[in-house]
Amino acid sequence: MSPRLDAELAARGLARSRSHAAQLIAAGLVSVDGRAVVKPSTPVAESHVLDVAGDDHYVSRAAHKLLAALDAFPIDVDGRVALDLGASTGGFTQVLRERGARPVMAVDVGHGQLSTVVASDPHVVSVEGYNVRFMTADTLAAATGVVERPRIVTGDLSFISLAHVLPAIVATAEPTAEIVLLVKPQFEAGRTAVKGGLVTDPAVRSDAVHGVLWAAWDVGLRTAGIISSPVVGTHGNQEYVAWFSADHGADPSEWESTVTRLTGSR
Repeated sequence: MSPRLDAELAARGLARSRSHAAQLIAAGLVSVDGRAVVKPSTPVAESHVLDVAGDDHYVSRAAHKLLAALDAFPIDVDGRVALDLGASTGGFTQVLRERGARPVMAVDVGHGQLSTVVASDPHVVSVEGYNVRFMTADTLAAATGVVERPRIVTGDLSFISLAHVLPAIVATAEPTAEIVLLVKPQFEAGRTAVKGGLVTDPAVRSDAVHGVLWAAWDVGLRTAGIISSPVVGTHGNQEYVAWFSADHGADPSEWESTVTRLTGSR
């Protein structure tokens, strides 16, 4: 019988004890073969790669979601103007700056969330109280003082479907921009499919992801890559990071088997 995930974490020295392992798993910090897992009882094999996103210098654990994407996708952000949508405390913005993007426009509809560590960076332009659904190149330039259109766009948005935001991204970004967005099925699926804030049905997750890919296609964006987030979202939701581009990639039908595998809906 394969050992439980919590027991194996302790056995490999990745957790102080089995109870500590359970805490790490519940916090969404544990991945198995690059896929976030939230059940301590999940069986694992010796061949499985276990990873714990532990304490580090990042201002939020969300930073690991973008780190995984930039490591998986051949995207060079160095020296490029970047736009981070839904910046919150600034995890994505921090990663973009570390990879050399400048300036980075950190935009959020809320106020007072951006970490002082990130906000104090002279190459970060913070914009608060800005609704990205109605964003245009002109309003973004007016709000940030950055005239050049972003060549890199990232997004970690909540309480809104990406289908409502993608048209504004295309209208605002440089035509050949690389776009990396966190896909959250809990905000893409209908309310009846979300129980207690959690999407448990793999088929619903699959439909939600496919819906975002097709919404991107409808506004002229191809899918160039997609991975599972190594860190789970709120309530233990599985999330995904998708890479879109207007000039390379494929239509969503080419990604059907990949999405099916990642969402566990096969």
